[in-house]
Amino acid sequence: MPQVSTDIIVPVPPELAFAVSQTTGEVRLRWDPFIRRQHFLGGATAPAKGVRTKTCSRLGPSMVSEYASYRPPTSVGMTMVAGPWFFGRFGGGWRFEAEGSGTRAIWKYTFDVRPHWLAPIGHPLGRWLLRHEIRRRIAGFARGCGDPVVLAAARDLAGIDQAALDQEARGKE
Repeated sequence: MPQVSTDIIVPVPPELAFAVSQTTGEVRLRWDPFIRRQHFLGGATAPAKGVRTKTCSRLGPSMVSEYASYRPPTSVGMTMVAGPWFFGRFGGGWRFEAEGSGTRAIWKYTFDVRPHWLAPIGHPLGRWLLRHEIRRRIAGFARGCGDPVVLAAARDLAGIDQAALDQEARGKE
């Protein structure tokens, strides 16, 4: 199956970078240029393996996806359960690795098109479109990692004590 991936280094620790990536609602809309709306399904109120979400993109199509993995603060993966007619399969994985005093975020999408006979055209077109979207999205994520409102919400989400982080940083100086 075709894949697209990109990475970026953000100036926050992996725990906080991961938490930024899992923000929801108005906070998520501050940094994520891809989504128009997103919500948990089945009564879920937080991400976890097996939890489903519905995401409506700003381009129009919507997708129901399921967390295939949820491993804070290192990785999260999702697979499409239902989505646009042209995706036979779709999955995404986001990893977060310590890099110097920050975090390298590595995002990858894997997909297939349907009907299968469209693959010779659909795969290159899908790679082009998804490469564009994943780059825009990770750039938005990087902006979110510098947005005080997003960072405050992410700290709350992850239960991160900023005073303890500041104390730890001072100890490394």
